[in-house]
Amino acid sequence: MNQWELREPMFLLIGFLAPLVIWLALRGGGRLTYSSVSLIENTGRSLRQRLASLPALLLGLAIALLAVAFAGPRIGDATTEVHREGIAIEMAIDVSGSMNARDFVRGDMGVSRLDTVKEIVSHFVTGQGDLSGRPDDLIGLVVFARFADAICPLTLDHLNLDHILKQVVINEDPNEQGTSVGEGLALAVERLHAHPAKSKVIILLTDGVSNQGMIDPLQAATLAASHDIRVYAIGAGRTGLAPVPVRTSDGRTVLRQVQVELDEKTLQEIAARTGGRYFHAASASGLQEVYAEIDELERTEIIETRYLQYSEHYGVWVAGAALCIGLAGLLGSSVLRRFP
Repeated sequence: MNQWELREPMFLLIGFLAPLVIWLALRGGGRLTYSSVSLIENTGRSLRQRLASLPALLLGLAIALLAVAFAGPRIGDATTEVHREGIAIEMAIDVSGSMNARDFVRGDMGVSRLDTVKEIVSHFVTGQGDLSGRPDDLIGLVVFARFADAICPLTLDHLNLDHILKQVVINEDPNEQGTSVGEGLALAVERLHAHPAKSKVIILLTDGVSNQGMIDPLQAATLAASHDIRVYAIGAGRTGLAPVPVRTSDGRTVLRQVQVELDEKTLQEIAARTGGRYFHAASASGLQEVYAEIDELERTEIIETRYLQYSEHYGVWVAGAALCIGLAGLLGSSVLRRFP
């Protein structure tokens, strides 16, 4: 149903000037001094005397009508209904030793793959740079090396999620070396499958080969598909030699070329089984483009009521004010004229 509203309601404050205008108009006439009013004090008031204050009242009413006109009364004529429904997204990020490779570049400096991923994922979640952010989506975070760990539950508190993300580091525990893509993916599925969201997505990022864990990555992909969870798989870096920080026997840290390998075939199959897509990002700019594309693919559905067109109705209030001012001037200068 169409409803009245005011475009600038603060202008209604002008209406408080109406009593002042009436008071000034009533005291604006002159005064005559008589030696005695005893002869007329008992006589009744004529109609003209009773209506003497009418011009002042009409001026006050005109001010009130103008206040409403300035406030911009209007009615929404055309509406559109938009529904806002978020997506449940689980981010699964590799934190194994190979993510410390320095083949990604920021400016003229090499940075670790993980630091680059953290920065771009932060932009993806909160909305920075070319990414619009996901304010209506529930987002959780899983990290994995040899074992997987859910470090942030699905949440709309993206500032807290971003803080947790910034604390993620490479897992350097000698007992947890290796990469278990299957464990990370399965834990992400476990976190998502019971949630009632209609759309559920896992963004799985790794730069290596799954060589640890009890769960095969393709089994985890089949599990995701059985719960209608899409997986966008991202392969970060490249296969071949990459500069990796290595601590020498004398305590120094130096960059050495280390052989790294990316299992793109498995990641492609994971994406295919779940109805998702596979992306390869060999550079920081490439990774930014990947998340931008995923951002476009998984858009939030929005439903809310908005007025598209308005019919303005200030004219009738202005006309009423003009009529009051005209009548006040006409009456005040004719039948209700005050002397002297």
